[in-house]
Amino acid sequence: MVLKNAVPQTPGALAALGLPVAAGLRRPVLASHPARLLVLFGADWDHRVLPDYNRTGCYRFHEHGFDLFRFPSNAQLMWFDIWRFVDRLVQRYRGRIDGVFSSNEQFGALASALVAQRLHLPGPEPLALLRTQHKHEARQRLRQVAPELCPDFELISCNITPQQARRLRYPLFVKPVKATFSVLARRCDTPEQLIGHLRLRRWERHILERLIAPHEQAMARYPQLAVDSHHLVVEEVIEGRQVNVDGVMHRGEFHLLGISDELTYPGTNAFMRFACPDSLDASTRSRIVAASERVLRGFGLAHGAMNLEFFVLRDGSLRLIEVNPRLAAQLAPLHEWVGGVDPYEMAFAVALDRPLPTPRPASFGAAASFVWRRFNAETCPRMPSSQDLQWLSREFPQARLELYPKSGASLARELRWLGSHRYAVLNMPAEDTADLRDRYQRVCDRFGWPAPW
Repeated sequence: MVLKNAVPQTPGALAALGLPVAAGLRRPVLASHPARLLVLFGADWDHRVLPDYNRTGCYRFHEHGFDLFRFPSNAQLMWFDIWRFVDRLVQRYRGRIDGVFSSNEQFGALASALVAQRLHLPGPEPLALLRTQHKHEARQRLRQVAPELCPDFELISCNITPQQARRLRYPLFVKPVKATFSVLARRCDTPEQLIGHLRLRRWERHILERLIAPHEQAMARYPQLAVDSHHLVVEEVIEGRQVNVDGVMHRGEFHLLGISDELTYPGTNAFMRFACPDSLDASTRSRIVAASERVLRGFGLAHGAMNLEFFVLRDGSLRLIEVNPRLAAQLAPLHEWVGGVDPYEMAFAVALDRPLPTPRPASFGAAASFVWRRFNAETCPRMPSSQDLQWLSREFPQARLELYPKSGASLARELRWLGSHRYAVLNMPAEDTADLRDRYQRVCDRFGWPAPW
């Protein structure tokens, strides 16, 4: 674990010591007690844990936004405007909050940065965040600051013609310059497969337009960003081990929360589980931590929770998959169970510009976030009954289960956009890896679910 001691709390104190002031640090926050945090676009994992933090008396949360993936909440997507949203929050909370927090990649991270900037609160610079979320801008930046981590890439239009598609090198991996949950990110082996993959129905195009609209609305005020969101990036296909890195940038310094192995379903890029502790050797782990800090500094991300993904190739070299400038809420309990680091507490401290909390002793030796998926509309899993859920709570009280049942048009759309339907996620700790596998198998047997390992 890399956890440096936090030092002075204000720009003046930093300057007095001759230390640089982080670009993302604005006015010092003299937070009230309890600290008042604006939480934007919280969803399943946030809703599980925020009440626990609220009961400590240390925080008071003001929540705004909607759940992009659950009806009827996500109907608001059809008329959402990022600047109207930000303007209302700024008017309502000026002088009434101490920090802004979001673990949401699609709208929350951007909205949080914009609100924090307007209210002169700590947070990432919006331009740096927009560049990081824009896949093409991020690749161009990576090629400048860490070229050895950057795969070969090319920009294409979402309306690419068959003739243009035939000029590309295959196989390739295609992904929108701005999307969420890997929507339309796919390996394509032929020009025909690429063209077919990008052929969307009118309603699908409308939904995707609404998903990228806030990003487009924000980019319109930043002329430095020239490529709009109606483009995709095609990259060389890379094979190797995948790892996930979680950390925070606090006053311009990187602090590691934890690293987890990312395992995918065979023959796909769909995640099957995230596992802690990671299985990296010490040298590779050290290089990944150094690369993470180098990338975040190079991207101008000086303050905030950060999530990075890497490939470790067979020859030991690294390739950066992407940077997500927000807390990876799904993986937060894994680092707390195995590493003794509470990522939410760390992210709150960063949002409030407070000293970072000290890690506690680890309570478990292993943990994982298990993801169940189906790859066609025919294999319909049984959702657990109330008796099943009571059994899970009784047998494994620390386990956290989230269910995402879908059917009909929404199921068909998810299968087409993502290549699979994620119907359940279970976070679970154990004494060690063997115990973790045994617990996982017991849950699968009880629910009648497949148990890939």
